Amino acid sequence: MKKNIIVGCAWTYANSDIHLGHISAYMAGDILARYHRACGDNVIMVSGTDAHGTPITERAIKEGVTPQEIVDRYHAQFAEAFKGLNFSYDLYTSTATPYHSQKVQELLLQIDKNGFLYPKTETAGFCPKCNKFIYDREVLVTCPKCGTESKGDQCDGCSYVFLASDLLAGKCRICGGATEQKENTNLYLKLSALEPEMKAHFHRNSGKWRDNSINETAKFLDMGLHDRAVTRDLNWGVSVPFPGYENKKIYVWVEAVFGYLTATMKYCEDNGLDYKDYWINNGSNRIYLAHGKDNIVFHTIIFPALLESLKQNYFLPDVNAATEFLSINGQKISKSLGNGYPIADMLAKFPSDSLRYFCVANGPEQKDSNFTFPQLHALHNGEIVNKLGNFVNRTLNFKGLTGIPAGIMSVELESAIKNTYKEVGKSIEQLQLKFSLEQIFTLIDFGNKYYDTKKPWVLFNENKQEFNSVIYSCCVLIANLSNLLEPFMPDTAKKLRDHLGLGAAKWEYVTAEPKENMPKLDALFARLTDKDVL
Repeated sequence: MKKNIIVGCAWTYANSDIHLGHISAYMAGDILARYHRACGDNVIMVSGTDAHGTPITERAIKEGVTPQEIVDRYHAQFAEAFKGLNFSYDLYTSTATPYHSQKVQELLLQIDKNGFLYPKTETAGFCPKCNKFIYDREVLVTCPKCGTESKGDQCDGCSYVFLASDLLAGKCRICGGATEQKENTNLYLKLSALEPEMKAHFHRNSGKWRDNSINETAKFLDMGLHDRAVTRDLNWGVSVPFPGYENKKIYVWVEAVFGYLTATMKYCEDNGLDYKDYWINNGSNRIYLAHGKDNIVFHTIIFPALLESLKQNYFLPDVNAATEFLSINGQKISKSLGNGYPIADMLAKFPSDSLRYFCVANGPEQKDSNFTFPQLHALHNGEIVNKLGNFVNRTLNFKGLTGIPAGIMSVELESAIKNTYKEVGKSIEQLQLKFSLEQIFTLIDFGNKYYDTKKPWVLFNENKQEFNSVIYSCCVLIANLSNLLEPFMPDTAKKLRDHLGLGAAKWEYVTAEPKENMPKLDALFARLTDKDVL
């Protein structure tokens, strides 16, 4: 039975270059989308640029431009980066679109109708010098759990999500001055009333999550869910659709996570589909969310709680593919250090499939990992060039061979291929992507060993019939590698399929049709040298 699959990748703040750390967190989304499409499932992959929130306004103030100008610049950069890396988004949009704003307002009205919103007046941090209320990222606060001084949205040291009461003693990050306490009224979500449903959601689905999502969510639930403000005193964002709140905006983490839903609505409207087939529970749904570990709680609790508060039988996202952190040359990626290696610069120097391969093979899937150019070179030259590239080249470009000969398929190679489909598919759905890629390259190793053992260079002169069967078997392996590699290295996979005359990738065993007078296949990869660095 075909599944209806939503794949959502985290929305990137439009305030700095997109870098390898982002891609390492989002790569799982594209792998899952490509895999499920090959399986024949109905897939919609969405994401976009997070256009609102303090980081954007801070950047705009610093540069002396409007927030929209900042958003437009980075949105174009992000879209180009994802295109260069072959991310297969069905819709990559922005939270700054009128469509998103309208839909979020409608959703908030429904939440209020259901009784999950209420006004709350309390003292809040006010900066007299800046003459405004300040929240979250605008506040510098000491974490009550670990003592780290951090921006007030989430602790950099232990990932603790600050409560409003934690911010009372904070300092203004804009001017550095002490804050005062003034009364202010905001709308709050009754998150505490949704705690039973969120605990049930956790126990029902956490077996599909990685350990970091399980641990962070359990820790958050153990503290008890507290009501959270859904409005902020901002001048950039989605307007609040209630009288009396004209000078406020909807809190970014309410409207940004709703982007997964609104982007699906938009795509379905434009393509004659019904978004409810994907988001309303009908027994065939699956929703994957790919993000970094700093966003776990917003994807495992906050977003599901918002969906639950709509009381329209929404299917709650059931699989969270959260990564750990990627560092660069042993350092935490930092905007101030400028050490993140912008994707545009990386794509100008390296093949997209090599970068994708690195983000899986040496990415932060289960633990923090590190990027260095020697590591990239070692993986590219050692695995991609020496194993995959060499096997393809010496099979398809065998001297004296003019095409794919007719032969008898190797029984052992066919069995290995079919077993790899089964095991890799299972590993992908269990979010074991590094292991999945290892299994594919184990098959490539098996193919290289088969080739060496059979010695086709000897058979070419001594036993042409056996030579034909060996080369044919290797061509069939290459045809299936074009399917198996599709989720991970789509550019390489397409080159192989095009050369062999195959159609779209399928997650099933395929054969290779004998052909004559085929052109030589250009080398798939060039070796990297010590000069290949930024």
